[in-house]
Amino acid sequence: MLTLNKLAGIATLALNRPETHNAFDAELIQQLTTVLEALDKDESVRAVIITGTGSTFSAGADLNWMRSMAKASESENMQDSLQLAKLMRTLNYLNKPTIARVNGAAYGGGVGLISCCDIAIGIEATKFSLSEVKLGLVPAVISPYVISAIGLRHARRLFLSAEIFDSALALRIGLLHESVPHAQLDETIDKTLHWLLKGGPSAQTEAKKLALRISGNSFENAEKMDRENAALIAKLRVSTEGQEGLNAFLEKRAARWV
Repeated sequence: MLTLNKLAGIATLALNRPETHNAFDAELIQQLTTVLEALDKDESVRAVIITGTGSTFSAGADLNWMRSMAKASESENMQDSLQLAKLMRTLNYLNKPTIARVNGAAYGGGVGLISCCDIAIGIEATKFSLSEVKLGLVPAVISPYVISAIGLRHARRLFLSAEIFDSALALRIGLLHESVPHAQLDETIDKTLHWLLKGGPSAQTEAKKLALRISGNSFENAEKMDRENAALIAKLRVSTEGQEGLNAFLEKRAARWV
């Protein structure tokens, strides 16, 4: 489900479920959180790269996982959402530089992972979407990180429209820092690492904390907000509209409101 490669101080984490387009389920979320927590404490690691195996970065939620959550209680959905919130919070506040190597499409939680990284570099001609409202839901858990990345104005559009957008728009709104041809992706990542490795590790940790603190994003505030957002998505998943949206998606039909 997850591969980890450490070389010359660089840890590369790859979501390794190509058969599901690297979609999230409970096991992958737990694995990724555990590995990130270990890397946070590993003094031999200078930077962390997050990417996907195959041609997709991450398709968001796994179908079987969504099916189980559609049948779960509000309390069970709350606990499930808190696990995803913990993953996003762990990545966002990691004490090392993080790079999203966006090798293909990213939907839902995949956009959340990108937003939690310090630097995001992706390939041209890829697609992105925050598609939750099509299911009668909202991107609650990932919302603080996405809004921080792209700004409130763009978030209001993309949260409401759930439209599919391309790498050109992702670059313009700040979801990506660079968009390059596929053949140049690793070369561009290497160039970024060249500059990162010139910085003092402790200074980079403090610089990251400084940027987050000045912007009003503290770890403590994030924990509180994550609980509120997890409660919101749990409530929506068991609501009449959420149930209709999830079941319509799983049954490959249009929801009643379309």
